[in-house]
Amino acid sequence: MLILTRKLGEFISIGDDITVKVVSLKGRQVKLGIEAPKSMHVHRGEIYKLIKEENIKAANVKKDLIDKVASRLKQ
Repeated sequence: MLILTRKLGEFISIGDDITVKVVSLKGRQVKLGIEAPKSMHVHRGEIYKLIKEENIKAANVKKDLIDKVASRLKQ
């Protein structure tokens, strides 16, 4: 893990397309501004974790359940 110290208004670049800027500081809270291509999804950590968990659940669905749903959709 790379750990950086940034002041208000300073930023870091990730590759050519992503910029993370310190927008404001208030107590123990830091607000970050993220510039990234629209094709790239940017999520808060807890949301990203939920998305991954749901994707894993979806990938573990039994084939017979998928077949049942598919046959009902055909009707």
